[in-house]
Amino acid sequence: MQKVSLGNTGLEVSPIGFGAFKIGRNQKTKYPAGYALPSDLESERLLNTVLDMGICLVDTAPAYGISEQRIGNAISHRRDEFVLATKSGECFEEGESIYDYSAQATRTSIERSLKRLKTDLLDIVYIHSDGRDEWVQKQTDVVETLQRFKEQGVIRHLGFSGKEAKGAELAMSWADVLMVEYHSEDTSHQQVMKKAAGKGMGVIVKKGLASGHLPADEAIRFVLGNPDVHSMVIGGLNEKHLHNNCDVASSVR
Repeated sequence: MQKVSLGNTGLEVSPIGFGAFKIGRNQKTKYPAGYALPSDLESERLLNTVLDMGICLVDTAPAYGISEQRIGNAISHRRDEFVLATKSGECFEEGESIYDYSAQATRTSIERSLKRLKTDLLDIVYIHSDGRDEWVQKQTDVVETLQRFKEQGVIRHLGFSGKEAKGAELAMSWADVLMVEYHSEDTSHQQVMKKAAGKGMGVIVKKGLASGHLPADEAIRFVLGNPDVHSMVIGGLNEKHLHNNCDVASSVR
């Protein structure tokens, strides 16, 4: 796959990014079928295979269970080969999501992610919205706190991963990258994606396969057929499926 520029961020990403949810968590998911968590060894092999395929965007979050730790243990020695994105605002503990956008919780989240991922630099950190997109941005300390980390050089670029188009549009005043849900059954973000790309922001699609409910080949062609999309994050544990996804992406881009 050929890399593409992620807006004006200066980052180069593959059209397909690896969503690291399934290597860290299998509780309370939105996937149509359950799955067993891979072992540490299986996760290490998968992550290295992902990089060997040419997938150079790895997306994780504290809410993805042990995903960050596994990435740090498996591929931190290859840190210069991939763009690393994580999130702040949600964590998953004892089978439940916990949301906290306070300054202290945000600082703790970033410091913990750096330690788990075994890095001193996070390429992208998204605010992991609980659905109250405007409230999170206007009434909490999370944006200002993340901006301070960016000023300190700990975070290269800030992003917003929300639920509603109006929340994404509000984030355009401060964010460098938007992560939005977009697929053939949900095009509600299409106009804000176009506006963001026009401003030079990065546009990353999440849930492009509708959490596994859409056929991968068709969904990838639909999402990457939109010129305003720079990359789409797809999770998975099956290497054959990952290879196929990359082949389909290469035929579109």
